Amino acid sequence: MSLKKQYLKSKPVCKVTFRLSANEAHAAKSAKLVGDFNAWDESTQPMKKLKNGDFTQTVTLEKDNEYQFRYLLDDGKWENDWAADAYSPSAVSFEDNSVVRV
Repeated sequence: MSLKKQYLKSKPVCKVTFRLSANEAHAAKSAKLVGDFNAWDESTQPMKKLKNGDFTQTVTLEKDNEYQFRYLLDDGKWENDWAADAYSPSAVSFEDNSVVRV
């Protein structure tokens, strides 16, 4: 898992590329990036699956904010990003959410 951040000079935003490795995805057929930035919409478009089995997605986020998120594997299993900037207790479960700060 990894987070790659690219800040734009022309706008107060950051392009964040989320990457979930095949090993961390536990052989999932699909993965969705779900979080504050898409209102935790579980019907969001799946992440792009690469030939090596990794999943990736780039999201443009406003600077000077933090966003909670998780990966939804095969529409049934939630996974955190263990390379996240921080973790925060979930408001709906006993688990933590991953946090990205931009």
